[in-house]
This record gives sequence, C-alpha cells and structure tokens, in this order.
Amino acid sequence: MFDFFRSLFPRPDTPPIAPRAAPPPPGKDEVLTRLAADLLRGLGCDEMAARVAVCWNHRLTSTAGLAKPARAQVVLNPRLRDFPDEVDRTLRHEVAHLVVAAKARGRRVAAHGPEWRGACAALGIPGEDRCHTLPLPKRQMHRPHVYRCPRCAFELRRTRAIKPRTRLACQTCCKQHAGGRFDGRFEFVKVR
Repeated sequence: MFDFFRSLFPRPDTPPIAPRAAPPPPGKDEVLTRLAADLLRGLGCDEMAARVAVCWNHRLTSTAGLAKPARAQVVLNPRLRDFPDEVDRTLRHEVAHLVVAAKARGRRVAAHGPEWRGACAALGIPGEDRCHTLPLPKRQMHRPHVYRCPRCAFELRRTRAIKPRTRLACQTCCKQHAGGRFDGRFEFVKVR
C-alpha cells in the first residue's frame, strides 16, 4: 500500500518527467533565415536573399506557412515542429513563392502556377502540392446569412450579406426552367 502512494508522490530527488518540446519563440528564426537566404542566393535572387526573414507565428492555425514577398518574409506555423520533415519542405514551398515574386518583377503570376512549380523543382521539391496534408485543425467559417430558393428550397449560406442591389437566383432552377438565364421567380430570399 505504501508503494502505491510512493508512486503517486515521487521523492523530490527523482528527475521530473521530460516536458514536451517548447514551442519556438515568436519572432525571427536565425537558422531558418540563413537557410532561406542560401536557397534564394542559389537561384539568383540576391536582393531578396539580403532581406529575407523567417519567423514563427503562433496565430497560424490551419496554415502551415505563408510567404510575404513585399516584406521578403516567410511565416511558419509552430505546430510544424511536431513534424520535423515538414519544416524544411514548408520552408522550401514558401521560398518558391519568394523566388517567383523576385523573378516576376511586377508581372502578375499565378500563385501556384508553372513558374512556382519550376521554382519548387529547382529547390528540390518537385511535384509539390499547393496545400499541405498535415493534421492541423480545419478553419470553420461562420456563415450567418442564409438565403433560400423559393422553388427548390436550396439554401445558400454566406459569410457576408448579399448587397442590396445584387440579385442572385438559384442556378439549378434557372437552368431547368429558364434556359440558364436569370429569372426573378428563382431569386434567393433571405431566411436569416
């Protein structure tokens, strides 16, 4: 019986249970910043490499990382530390965005288009997907505005209210009964 209580209350001289790795402090990560600068220099983006900064942001929840080309900044989700292989992959993914922005020189380029895929291949991650598959929590959108089709009762949920002058109708009903053209009979009515 005494051993049972001893197991519940260990002696002070016993080593404590190792805590889980502390999350990285918010702010600039010098090691990852140097790696990002080396990657950028390797692809001829010396100006971006001189300004680049990599930091951790605890406010990211469902996103693995963000690239901010105007600031030459890469922001990473601290939960990536639970997946060590993904830190490097996400960093290279985001650096590819910086490379594309540096080489585009003001030209509009698709975020995950052919230029970005080429930059990913050059950075050692060919075939990179635009979205991660990490088990991070999904973002839940609150959609308080509900509209209903008067014909089929289809409900349209939106985060923002439809502007007063905008007229939206049920696409399915318009296709079936009006040859695909807008018809006021199928215009959405606000429920709540």
